[in-house]
Amino acid sequence: MSSKVKPQFTAIIQRSELDVVSQGKTVEEARRNITEAVELFLETASPSEIKRRLSKETYFAPLAVTV
Repeated sequence: MSSKVKPQFTAIIQRSELDVVSQGKTVEEARRNITEAVELFLETASPSEIKRRLSKETYFAPLAVTV
């Protein structure tokens, strides 16, 4: 009799409200573009807007996955 394997993982779920998006044709290009977008947001947003958007919630949840 075979039993299903249930590997154990820990999921880290973070919610951040910065809401800045970008894209690129490659991972490196996307990384450069999002860096630039975040920098521009931080340069132009008011301190209260930055504080409001940078609030983050983090949750840790155990997961058992049937394989």
